[in-house]
Amino acid sequence: MDRTAAIRNRLTVPVLAFGGILMAVMQTVVVPLLPDLPRLTGASAGTVSWMVTATLLSGAVLTPVLGRAGDMYGKRRVLMAALGLMTLGSVLCALTSDIGVLIAARTLSGAAAAVVPLSISILRDELPPERRGSAVALMSSTVGIGAALGLPLAAVIVQYADWHTMFWVTGALGAAGVTLVWWAVRESPVREPGRFDVPGALGLAVGLVCLLLGVSQGGQWGWGSPRVVGLFLAAAVVLALWWWLQLRAEQPLVDLRLVARPRVGLSHVAALLAGFAFYANTLVTAQLVQAPEATGYGLGLSIVATGLCLLPSGVVMLLLSPVSARISAARGPRVTLALGAAVIAAGYAVRIADSRDLWMIIAGATVVATGTTLAYSALPTLILRAVPAGQTASANGVNVLMRTIGQACSSAAVAAVLVHHTSLVGGAPVPTLHGYLLAFAMAGAVALLAVVAALCIPGDSVSGEPDGPEPAGDRTRGAHDRAMEGA
Repeated sequence: MDRTAAIRNRLTVPVLAFGGILMAVMQTVVVPLLPDLPRLTGASAGTVSWMVTATLLSGAVLTPVLGRAGDMYGKRRVLMAALGLMTLGSVLCALTSDIGVLIAARTLSGAAAAVVPLSISILRDELPPERRGSAVALMSSTVGIGAALGLPLAAVIVQYADWHTMFWVTGALGAAGVTLVWWAVRESPVREPGRFDVPGALGLAVGLVCLLLGVSQGGQWGWGSPRVVGLFLAAAVVLALWWWLQLRAEQPLVDLRLVARPRVGLSHVAALLAGFAFYANTLVTAQLVQAPEATGYGLGLSIVATGLCLLPSGVVMLLLSPVSARISAARGPRVTLALGAAVIAAGYAVRIADSRDLWMIIAGATVVATGTTLAYSALPTLILRAVPAGQTASANGVNVLMRTIGQACSSAAVAAVLVHHTSLVGGAPVPTLHGYLLAFAMAGAVALLAVVAALCIPGDSVSGEPDGPEPAGDRTRGAHDRAMEGA
């Protein structure tokens, strides 16, 4: 192996992790800008909120679709396309103040949600078993690391520079990500050829859009309004029909028979619950510390200071990802997942005990981040051990989709709790401390449900491979690994 190839091999994991962090940063950077966007764009607050909703919807739809495309046509190729769409979306945002174009551009950026499952699948195909666990754990943790880094970065840019600068920065980082993946990451030899299930992709897209649109807009439109009820009914009908057709398709977009296996299906349930429990921490912490001091509990912090409060959580996630891999190697990812969910619940107990002192708020948020690191790092390992190599990207795409649905449900549930527990401060309604504590209790209870789901997953081996005979794709990968080790 020549020197350049050796450098590329060493950089594979850092480059893929950079892509994951960049994806999370892209999803987070717009949050500090939302209060000012109505003034900057001349649009209503409801219209501006679609810059977040559009990214959520496109990410949820494209994650399983691009995962399946990666399994079929090449994971590196599809990964570069996802990062490319994200970069294009950032550049378009940097060039305009028109809210319609901004929403369309953020829709393109949602494709980056597929970066993590595609990267995890590449790591399985390219790395030897002894390196795979820690690399997958780091890749899973990039979601929290990027979110913790993105908020203070965006806040500083918004406070001290023109808001378009933020998108120029993410666009430049995205271009660097595409270039690095092209240079350092080789195309995986593991494929599952066949015909892409276009009707399945369209059906899943329509069903998910109806479901997540109803969840994300229910608080604004009214949960009993005809629009929201109609969306939920349409989602139920479309997804039921989609499920029926997928079971009868020769080459389905999502192998539902594989999903029906307890090790896979329960892992998806745990992902939904963990996503719900994790997301409440970020949502509530940001609002809590920015609440005015006149509330009696708020700290009145600036957006920049709020971002810095979440920074320790990102550092913890970075440092603990190798620990998560060691626990999974020794005890199995099922134990790691259960432990992580239990730590999340403990973190919310800390939040309930004291949410007035800044250091306790940071400590509680960091404990939740610790549990999230363990849980999120274990989930893809569970999937990798339960599915054939040719379906890892699509299976992990579905798992990430379940986390996304959990986060959307968490956002709606937290908003519903806080709206019903408000008091007037300076003539404006502000959530009460009791409302925040109820949100913490709700998220902690969901975390405990995730513990139960994790413990119900059938015991896994510590070998890191699927049960039963080695699939053809794994044999190809094994030969590739041996060639790499020999080189």
